[in-house]
Amino acid sequence: MWLFSRSKHDPSKEISRHGNEDRRAREKIEIAKAKQESLKQEEEEKSRLEKSKQKGKTKQVDDGDDHVEDERQVKPPKDHVDEKDVNPPPSICRGCNSAIEDGIKFDAFDVPWHPPCLILHSQQLPIATNKIPCYVCNKKIKREFHAHPFWKEIYCPGHDDDGTAKCCSCERLESYGTKYVMLPDGRWLCRECMECAVMDTVEGHYLHLEIGEFFEGLNRKIHKEFPVFLVEKEVLNIAEKEEKIQDNHYGMVTRGICLSEEQTVKSVTKWRKMGPNNQLISDMAWKSQKVIGKSEVTAILILYGLPRVLTGYILAHEMMHAWLRLNGYKKLNNVLEEGLCQVLGHMWLEPQTYATPDVVVVAAVDASTASSSSSSSSSRNPTAITTSKKRAPSGYEKKLVEFFKYQIETDESPVYGEGFKKVNKMMASNNYNLEDTLKKIVSISKNAPSSKS
Repeated sequence: MWLFSRSKHDPSKEISRHGNEDRRAREKIEIAKAKQESLKQEEEEKSRLEKSKQKGKTKQVDDGDDHVEDERQVKPPKDHVDEKDVNPPPSICRGCNSAIEDGIKFDAFDVPWHPPCLILHSQQLPIATNKIPCYVCNKKIKREFHAHPFWKEIYCPGHDDDGTAKCCSCERLESYGTKYVMLPDGRWLCRECMECAVMDTVEGHYLHLEIGEFFEGLNRKIHKEFPVFLVEKEVLNIAEKEEKIQDNHYGMVTRGICLSEEQTVKSVTKWRKMGPNNQLISDMAWKSQKVIGKSEVTAILILYGLPRVLTGYILAHEMMHAWLRLNGYKKLNNVLEEGLCQVLGHMWLEPQTYATPDVVVVAAVDASTASSSSSSSSSRNPTAITTSKKRAPSGYEKKLVEFFKYQIETDESPVYGEGFKKVNKMMASNNYNLEDTLKKIVSISKNAPSSKS
């Protein structure tokens, strides 16, 4: 089963924690500097008094007149404070060249910085000329801030919990001047992800064909026919219970599942993404269909409304589960099996940044026929049409590919993250030979308990 970490590891909160530690460290540094400055001022005051006494000494005259110089004219008033000490000029940030008016600064490379400016500089990102605005509300950031570890947008910490919309695909918060789309099952999508989303089972059919060819190219052809359905979030939750999957997933959200039990599945068969003036249209249709439990794999369910590259990655993951079951690999170590499926998803993502348009011959276009066709070409084509469904990715889709690869590579979850790291290391040691890696996994899994995924 393909899952997505929602709360186990929150990079924004980690950044916030580091921000608090940095603030405490800065406070300690400032206190130490203040003490040093105080001692320095005391020494300077003593030095001034000593010099004043020396200048105040006068020669005595024979007739006993007063001093030639009045010491009071040399000695500064007792309460005198230099104006420079009262209102020292503000430090100038090395990044944006503006004054650090609130005194909250980093000293790095022997120069002062606004904290956000130093972060942006370290990430080789452009720095505002006069202020650092929040990505979400566009207000100036003065003290603490969060930043997405991949997209790098800096924003006020409060936006994590104030109801700001967050895209369920790219994870970006709804930014100033934009508007996200809410799907009927309560998920938010940014406009960029919405434009390249796979919204229904018919669209998912083309990916099913494409990924079937990908597996065939790896000498892992899937000969068994089974449908792929795009479904809502609640349908996945019900299917998970029917499959009796009870593993603790550590607060993760299910986005795909490979079925082996007989179930009735309600799939999305029709969806219009956008209407006139780029408005969302809830022109959505569902169909309930029973999948028969006569095989180790009865169907694959994928969450609808995700970008094509994410949908394809999830489908590649689930189809690896299907291939393993259909080829008798039923007692693999759970961590290593999930890791192997993550590696296959990662492998499918790799070439997507330079994919070129391709012509696909499709057997039929209605939902019932499309959902029941196999991962390879179907022989039932009385009304076959030729259509181009595979297209060159946009610049944003290429960035999404890098983001999803980043998610896989940096995942710290105990099953999917650790599994990917272990299997990827095996692949490297076996010169990326999938057959040898699978043999190694089987060897390790001989005494492992059976698991359902």
